[in-house]
Parts: sequence; structure tokens; C-alpha cells
Amino acid sequence: MPKILRRKTPAVKIGKVLMGSDHPIVIQSMTDTPTADADATFHQTVELVEAGSELVRWTINDDAAAQGAIKAIKSLRAFHITTPIIGDFHFNGHALLTKHGELAELLDKYRINPGNVASARKDDDNFSSIIKIAVKNNKAVRIGVNWGSLDKDLLADLMDKNARLAKPKTIKEVMYDTVVESAMDSCHRALDLGLPKNKLVVSAKLSILQDTVEVYQRLAELCDYCLHLGLTEAGGGVRGVTASVAALSILLQKGIGDTLRVSLTPEPGVSRAKEVEVCQEILQAMGFRFFIPSVTSCPGCGRTKSIYFQELAQSIRDHISSRMQEWRKEYPGVETLKVAVMGCVVNGPGESKHADIGISLPGAFEEPVAPVYIDGEKILMLKGDKIKEEFIQILESFVARRFGK
Repeated sequence: MPKILRRKTPAVKIGKVLMGSDHPIVIQSMTDTPTADADATFHQTVELVEAGSELVRWTINDDAAAQGAIKAIKSLRAFHITTPIIGDFHFNGHALLTKHGELAELLDKYRINPGNVASARKDDDNFSSIIKIAVKNNKAVRIGVNWGSLDKDLLADLMDKNARLAKPKTIKEVMYDTVVESAMDSCHRALDLGLPKNKLVVSAKLSILQDTVEVYQRLAELCDYCLHLGLTEAGGGVRGVTASVAALSILLQKGIGDTLRVSLTPEPGVSRAKEVEVCQEILQAMGFRFFIPSVTSCPGCGRTKSIYFQELAQSIRDHISSRMQEWRKEYPGVETLKVAVMGCVVNGPGESKHADIGISLPGAFEEPVAPVYIDGEKILMLKGDKIKEEFIQILESFVARRFGK
């Protein structure tokens, strides 16, 4: 697999998590519980952490949320959950962090939006206060620009300047300029106030794919700060997942991005942790990180009249998922395993040979036997009504041999 060269950035330490070009791309998520409800926030955070979120962000918008956050962080630490917690501040973050000194100490990172805190360009006390508190407590800061809450003064200023040009830019181009300049001005101001570069993360989130790619490419050319990727307000369901995957994959393929979040509109009855799963699938599909063995399976066609191959593929995925907690402890590296479950002889044997272990089912018309391949070699043929159970036993034995200590 061709190696993607990531842009060089300084390492940023957030709690015990390191991010930057010499470290794995970090997955993060955000709770949607009222942070004032410490118990609900605690439980959803645990859910996200268990799903694989390495950073978790909480809304902190008033005194009750600040107090709830203090309680929830202490509960997490009491259960030895060390995942860094990020406080998300808008409008009154300077006041909350000043009033609640314990919160400022307990949080691992502050996220501030220049458009909602106040303009760093005007040496505003609100922005400066948050940065100074971060410096005092040795905390990281994310400068998070969002096109839905741009610095109005900066936007008006750039629009006025653009109107006076002989060849004015389009409104969208001015918007790009505003997003990037807001981020860069805020970063420069933060550094001037004493925030070290290795405590600074930047994001510029938009909700349209091509706009997001354009702005992040500009930022990547202008700075070497760690970049947090995300498509804001991506939506829900297939659309939200597809838009996020497409946008983030384009940027990651260019070597841009040190941490990412997929912002999905929650669906009724669907776990908030789905956004973590999508992040993992992106990074695994692109070869950046591996979280669970991959199962290659065919889409089916007229040759595969039986649904047995569908059921077998799902059974293998379910078995792997159910075993991963134990496998991770006993078999380091098992997450790189490649399994193939194919439906017929057209591509089945070839795909099975490419996998570490694979099975090719007989389709609809071929001889009712299923060859099993390990490391490209056919080792035996399975037949009868116990193919699933027998293949799972073979898989378990293979994992123990290949990855056992």
C-alpha cells in the first residue's frame, strides 16, 4: 500500500494522548447530554470511550454545566477512565473558566470559537482571558472556527475591502478568506499571549464538502499547527455518513489532519457512538489505523441464489465483534487480520487467497462444497450443514496460532 505522507506538525499532548504527524490520527466525539446532568454525561462518555473515542468534548455553557462537568470528570477518574475531556466554550467561556477554577484545572483542553467568544483581532479580554487560563494550567486549546458563527466584524471588513477591488471576489471566496483569516489571527494572538505551539489545535468546519476541503487545504499551506478535521452539521443517516467520509478521506489522502470527528445528527434509537465507528472505519479503510479484523464479502448476484453467504458473512462479523475485547488482550495485532467470506466461484477463490483466511461458498449451481484458504493456500473443503460452526473453529485456531504470544 502506498504510504501517505502526513504534513509535519509539532506533537500536541492532551492528557495522556499525543497527536501530530509522528503519532496516530486521534478519534474524538462529543456528548449530547446536558452537562449539568453529571450522571447522564458520565454514562454517555463511558459509552463513547468504550466504542473507541480517544477524546470526548462536553458543552459547558453555564454554571450548572460547569458544576456538572466537575462532578462527571471526578467520577470518570474514580473509575480510572483517563480519556481527556474537552470543554466546549462559546460566548461566556472566559467567565466560566475564571469563576470555576477547579474546572479549568480538571479539563484537558478548551475549545473556543473566535466568532462566538469575541474577536482576537481586537485584543478582546474574553479571548485573552481563556488563553491566559490555558497557559496558567498548561492546557491545550482548539481554535475552532465555524462558518455558521463567523467573526462578523472580520467578515464585514473583508467584504468592504472586496467591494473596493477592481475585480471583486465572489462572496464564497470572501467567506473562505474570512474563515482562514479568523483562524490564523486567533492562533497568532494565542501564541503572542504565551500559548505554546505544542498546545494549539486548529479547525475550520463548514457543512459543504468542497468548501471544507478548500479551507483546510489553505490552512495546511499557511501553518504547521495540528489540524482537527470535521464536516460540521453533516446531517444524519446515509447522507451524513457519506458526506463526512468523502470530505475527511480527501483531506486525509492529502496528508492533512491529526484528529477527526464525524458530526452526525443522532437517529432515534441509534447510539451516539456511531460517529466513533465511522471514524474508525475511515481510518481503517485508508490504512492509517486498524481497530478490528476486516471481513471482505461479495455483494451477491444471480449466481448466489442462496442467502447463506450473507448469513455467514454476518455471523463472522458478529463473532469477531463479540470476541474483540478478549482477542485484543490475548492476541496483539489481531486487528490487522483479513478475512474473506465469498458467495461463489467467480471471485471467491481469488479473494479468499488474498485474505489471511477465507472461505468461498458454492453459490447456486456449483458443487456444494466450500474451500477454505489460509495464507493463499487451500487447506480443506467444508460441506454439510455445519459450515459456519466449522469455519469459526478454524478461524479461532488460526487467530491463536498467528497472533498468540
